[in-house]
Amino acid sequence: METLGFIGLGRMGSRMAGRLLQAGYSLVVFDASASAMEQMVKAGAKAARSPADVASQAEVVLASLPVPPVVESVALGQDGIIHGSRIKLFVDMSTTGSIFAKRIAKGLASRNIVAVDAPVSGGIAGAAKGTIAIMTSCSAEVFERLQPILAVMGKPFLVGSEPGQGQTMKLLNNLLSAAAMAISCEAVAMGVKAGLDPNQMVDVLNSGSGRNSATQDKMKQFVISRSFALGFSIELLNKDVRLCLEEAEALGVPMIVGSAVRQIVGITASLEGPEGDMTAIAKPVEKWAGVTIKAKE
Repeated sequence: METLGFIGLGRMGSRMAGRLLQAGYSLVVFDASASAMEQMVKAGAKAARSPADVASQAEVVLASLPVPPVVESVALGQDGIIHGSRIKLFVDMSTTGSIFAKRIAKGLASRNIVAVDAPVSGGIAGAAKGTIAIMTSCSAEVFERLQPILAVMGKPFLVGSEPGQGQTMKLLNNLLSAAAMAISCEAVAMGVKAGLDPNQMVDVLNSGSGRNSATQDKMKQFVISRSFALGFSIELLNKDVRLCLEEAEALGVPMIVGSAVRQIVGITASLEGPEGDMTAIAKPVEKWAGVTIKAKE
């Protein structure tokens, strides 16, 4: 099987890269963390010296990186993939927003490198299981070329043909995810204060029209259990919601509810710090309501 490049071996990237190795692909990898590189090399990957080095050994280079400036540096920087001698396709699985995606695509086009934005949703568990949604924006021809690779990591969707359209889809997804988490915490906190059992409340909600991603996948598992360990940071969610509202403003789309969601996410990020989990949105809600969302003893 062909050799692929993979840059960014964090919580999501390491699991996606691991699935590619398990599927039989040869993998050349790079990460700023030496320990992350070491773990992937032990699994069978080959270490590269820089993003440019990765792009000199593989025609298809994938990336999973935390914030837009890092993606831009990896793509267009001094040691970026733009300086690789072999690369033809750069598949960005990070969440950067459409403005950065368009900027990176334009920069890479000057070297005849096709940029594909392919952000993902489904969390660490989904990345490990290969069940993440991959929101791809590229030509039908490029999508056909990439589909077997992407299918190893999850379910690829061709959502658009223009740079940035995959990013827009991802931001909308994460805004809805944040909104579901915020309103579910408020609703359950209200029920707790009224004397209802939170576990039973979640069961009822999931059997009725109030069910959503938070009640189904997060409230019992990470809030009521008090683990707050979903694995997606409140800092990254704050970044995604901010990017979404900035794009909405540029498009002239009102985001009244979205603005309220941004406030609670931003407050939580300020209180919890960069390592706080997105499920910690429950904490300021609990404090203001004067309750704790936990199982009745």
